Amino acid sequence: MKPQLLRNLIALLLALIGPLSAQMTVSMTASSPRVPLGTLINWNAQVESSDGDSTGQSTIWYRYRVRRFGQAPRLIRDFGPTTNFPWNATENEGSYEMEVTARDIKTGESATQIFLFEVTPLASDTPRITPTAHPLVFIYSAPPCADGERMRVEFRAPNGDLQTTPYKPCQSGLTMNFYLAGMQQNTTYDVRQTIDTGEEFQHGPLLSVTSGVLPLQLADYRVIKSPSPPASGVLLQSTLSQPTVATDLNGNVLWYYDGGISFLTRPEAGGRFLGIYEDSNADIAHQLIREFDLAGNTLLETNAARINEQLALMNRRPISGFHHEAARLPDGSILVLASVEQILTDVQGPGPVDVLGDMILVLDKNLQVTWAWDAFDHLDPHRLATLNEICHKASGGCPPFYQAEQANDWLHGNSLQLAPDGNILYSSRHQDWVFKIDYSNGTGSGDILWRLGKDGDFSYDSIDSYPWFSHQHDANIVDTDQSLLAVFDNGNVRRLAGDSTNSRGQVIKLDEKNRVARLILNADLGMYSGAVGSAHSLANGDYHFDLGLIVGPQHELMSQSVQVDPSGSIVYQIQVSTAEYRSFRMRSLYVP
Repeated sequence: MKPQLLRNLIALLLALIGPLSAQMTVSMTASSPRVPLGTLINWNAQVESSDGDSTGQSTIWYRYRVRRFGQAPRLIRDFGPTTNFPWNATENEGSYEMEVTARDIKTGESATQIFLFEVTPLASDTPRITPTAHPLVFIYSAPPCADGERMRVEFRAPNGDLQTTPYKPCQSGLTMNFYLAGMQQNTTYDVRQTIDTGEEFQHGPLLSVTSGVLPLQLADYRVIKSPSPPASGVLLQSTLSQPTVATDLNGNVLWYYDGGISFLTRPEAGGRFLGIYEDSNADIAHQLIREFDLAGNTLLETNAARINEQLALMNRRPISGFHHEAARLPDGSILVLASVEQILTDVQGPGPVDVLGDMILVLDKNLQVTWAWDAFDHLDPHRLATLNEICHKASGGCPPFYQAEQANDWLHGNSLQLAPDGNILYSSRHQDWVFKIDYSNGTGSGDILWRLGKDGDFSYDSIDSYPWFSHQHDANIVDTDQSLLAVFDNGNVRRLAGDSTNSRGQVIKLDEKNRVARLILNADLGMYSGAVGSAHSLANGDYHFDLGLIVGPQHELMSQSVQVDPSGSIVYQIQVSTAEYRSFRMRSLYVP
């Protein structure tokens, strides 16, 4: 029997498996089962005879997985209530299966349908550049190269600025495909591929491509101070009321993402990104975490309700949503911060009080929970938020909660990092502490190893009148020195105490054995940001800080990204006319 006929028969049998009460038909909007690489396919799952629950809402959840023949199935979107899913193949041509599973969360019944489709190559004998739906992103496709070799693509702007994609290993018989991203609008770039054979570099023909025009109005960017000589690189800005944007250091837009997330949390290597969607007016199944690529395609997605199914099997409390942090770990897992809601009686006030805590989750490559840490199990809830912060329903600035009209915002965690020793750093804004938690690369107990901050476990070796950070953001170990911790000190508590009114960029040297902290950098950033912000080191020894929420003289919201040298002097400063959660200095959109 021919392989293609056998696959068709298998797909037909799988489509017939499952209870008749949950029969499902899946339609594809593409006009043909053969589509060129990079073509968006709108998948839509429909289940017959779905009566819904007592509220009239459907009880059917859907999961999408894809498989290229010869490879294992890969989860794209885990079980959730959304029926449609736009997706396209951008890596390789070939025969694919799209699998849609429908499950009734009330009865447990399920049905699976598999569709076969063919993705055809864009390049044949010569390289080719193809537009995507994003006006500033293109697909460069080249004929196959030999096993053992590798290829990358470079593209040069009219002013001579050169960008390169990462190398990809060649695969015999398969075309090579790359996203070209990081272009200014309406600009022509020279493009050329390079093959590294191991013995020589072979350059391909010189092509050109002209980028499109921005289809949307974005915030204004104004350089306040420019380095000398001018620095190169990309500034990725996770704005809060506008699409995520990347610019060059002069404020020229190079890329944007308008895919319906609340904010981007972290860039990944290779042109991938993680983001969170939170909506206090929506149910738990619509609180999302998503990975996406440069063209805006969703690569992975799950929701809080699906995570709660897994937590229930682990005898864990449920979460109410994701917030503030999602980051890829070196082993491919994803580190995520989620909210936990508990009614506590006579603990944080008289009688029953709704209290928001945090849960740290580690998800594997299929978005399944492998490790969970619940603050209610490890921290003392009697220690209130240092400024007694309260969340009001659907008022913004707080993760979703559902059990009361207001809740004590006890912890308000805002960043996570896997430390070099395999444990987790967790920044709690409303405790004014950074915790180190026993993770031990997935085998840890979750015990608190130490607390850094005022009234914590470290003493401060400093002559500063108020060395401690408060309501801080983005605490992280510096790449070049594992004893250094960079943090953005918003300074809310210090400001109320009458100290300096400006936020600070801090680098702290930690003697963990003796529990002593010493300020290496304590830069006055010139403005006050009462919330949000970021901090990280740069390759030249300088530091990048983001003041994400500055209130202007006319009560307008703005933000600043600032570079300081080791002495604390500002050497680069750019202002944006909107608030932003974080900003990142990157070598390119491919290299964080």
